[in-house]
Amino acid sequence: MRMDYKAQVTNSILSVLNGELTSADIYEKLEQPKTLAMGDLAFPAFVLAKVFHKAPNKIAADLVEKIDQASYEKVEAKGAYINFFLDKGKVASNVLTTIIEEGSTYGQNENGKGGNVPIDMSSPNIAKPISMGHLRSTVIGNSIANILRKNGYHPIKDNHLGDWGTQFGKLIVAYRKWGNEDDVKKDPINNLVKYYVKFHQEDKAHPELDDEARETFKKLEDGDKEEVELWKWFRRVSLESFNKIYDKLGVKFDTYNGEAFYNDKMDEGINILKDKGLLVESQGAQVVNLDKYDLNPALILKSDGATLYITRDIATAIYRDRTYQPAMNLYVVGSEQTYYFKQLKAVLLEMGLHSAANLHHIPFGLITVNGKKLSTRSGRIILLDEVLNDAIELAEQQIAEKNPDLENKEEVAKQVGVGAIIFGDLKNERTNNIDFVLEDQLKFEGETGPYVQYSHARAESILRKAGSLDFHTADKALDDPSAWETITALNEFPGIVESACKDFEPSEIAKYSLRLAKAFNKYYAHSKVLVKDDKLGARLGLVKAVSIVLKEALNLLGVQAPDAM
Repeated sequence: MRMDYKAQVTNSILSVLNGELTSADIYEKLEQPKTLAMGDLAFPAFVLAKVFHKAPNKIAADLVEKIDQASYEKVEAKGAYINFFLDKGKVASNVLTTIIEEGSTYGQNENGKGGNVPIDMSSPNIAKPISMGHLRSTVIGNSIANILRKNGYHPIKDNHLGDWGTQFGKLIVAYRKWGNEDDVKKDPINNLVKYYVKFHQEDKAHPELDDEARETFKKLEDGDKEEVELWKWFRRVSLESFNKIYDKLGVKFDTYNGEAFYNDKMDEGINILKDKGLLVESQGAQVVNLDKYDLNPALILKSDGATLYITRDIATAIYRDRTYQPAMNLYVVGSEQTYYFKQLKAVLLEMGLHSAANLHHIPFGLITVNGKKLSTRSGRIILLDEVLNDAIELAEQQIAEKNPDLENKEEVAKQVGVGAIIFGDLKNERTNNIDFVLEDQLKFEGETGPYVQYSHARAESILRKAGSLDFHTADKALDDPSAWETITALNEFPGIVESACKDFEPSEIAKYSLRLAKAFNKYYAHSKVLVKDDKLGARLGLVKAVSIVLKEALNLLGVQAPDAM
C-alpha cells in the first residue's frame, strides 16, 4: 500500500506541538527542499514564531530535540527549517512493492465514484477535412477522459459534429451541379470540399445559386426524403474518413451526436426560458439578461425567430443532463470561446438545470505550424492526416538508423510518430499557444514523446536481459542514494494523477513522465543494474516499477509505449 510520507512527517510534527497548528496547516506548509542534500521534506518553523515568541531557528532546534526520529534516517534543524530525511531503504521497499503488486492500477483512485462526465471534444464539420486545428481539442479531450477514468469517473467522449446548417443546402446544390457519386466514394472529403468551393466561386456571378441553396436547405429541414438521404450519405462518408484519422490517433468516441441530432430538441429549452420569464425582447430579438453575472445579454433567438449556436447548446445541455445525470459536463473548446461559455453556463444556471453548476469550459491556446497561423480563408489548411503520415515516415527513418534489426519496425514507427505529435501538444500547459515543428517533436533526446518512450523501452530491455531473474524481491531495501531521485518520483505518481484531474491538465502527466524518465536515465548511467549481488532483485524491482509507471503515464496521454525501439 502506498505511503503518504507528507502525512508521516505531519504526524511527527503534530505530536510535539500542543495544538498550535492543525494537521492540515502542517501538511499544507511542508516543502520539498531544492536538493536532496537538504532532505526530502522540510517544515518552515517561522510559522510558529508568533506562537512561541522565539527566533525561528531556536524553535526548529527545540522541536528537533522532541521529534521521534526512529522512522527517519535523520531529522535536523537548518536555520528556520526542520529537514526530514526519509529512511531510503524502507521507502524504496514500500514504493517498489506497491507498484509491482498493483501494476497498471497504481495511482488509480475512486474519487469520481463512477460519476458520468460527458466531454464535448474534437467536433469537426462534416464534408470538410480534419486539419491541425482539430488536433488540440481531440488529444486534450482524449487525455482528460483517460485521467478522469483513472480517478474513478466514467467519461463519455462526445464528438459533437458540425453536421447542420445552410452550408449543406449549398453542398447539395453543388454536388447536383458538378459532382458525381464515384468521385465522392473514392475521395469523399476532398471532392465534397471541391464542390463547396466551386459553389462559392460560381455564386459571385450567379447570386441565384444562394436562393437555390436556401430552398434546398429548407427542404432538408422539412424532411424531404431525397435531400435527407443525400445529407445522410455525406455524413456517413465523412465519418468514415474521419475515423481513419481517429484510428491513427488511437481515439475512440462514445457518441457522435452532432448539431442535427438536437435540431428538433430546441423548443424545450426555449419554452423553459419563456415559462421562467427569462426571455426578454431586445430590438426584436429574444435575449436572456445576465447583468447579475456581469455578462452581456445572451442572444437566444434572432428577430426573425432563427436559432443560434447557444439555442442548440442549451438543448444539448438539457439532453446530457437528462441522459447522463452528469457529475461534470466538460467542453474542450478553444480559449477564444471563453466568454461564450460563461454566457451559456449563466443561462443554464438561470434555467435551474441540475448540472449547470458543474459545467466547465476547458480552454486551450492556438496552434501555429512553423510559426504561421492556420487559416481556412487564406488557404493555410494543414491536414492532420498528412502531418501524422510525415511523423510516421520520419520515425521510420530514425529507427532504421538507430535499430535496423528491430522487429515490427513499421508498427513501432507508427507508435513513435503519432505519439510524438500527441506528446508534443500535451506537454504544454493547454492554455498556452504552441508552435508545431515536426522535426523537434521527433527527437529522441530532450523533452519529447520519443525520449519518454525510449526510456520505457530501455527499462524493458534491461528486464529482458535479466531473463528469469526475480524482480519481485523488492522487499530487499534499496538504499542506493543514486536510486533515490527515481524512487521519490515513482512515489509522486498517484498525487500527480489526482492533481491533473482536478486541474483538467494533461501537461502535468507529460511533465511528470519527462521527470521520471530523466531520473531513471541518470540512475542507469551511474549504476550497474545486472550485477549479481543481494540488491539485484531490488534494482530490477526499480526498473520494473519505472517501466510500469512510464507506460501508464503515456497511456493517460493517449500515447503508446513500445517495448523495444
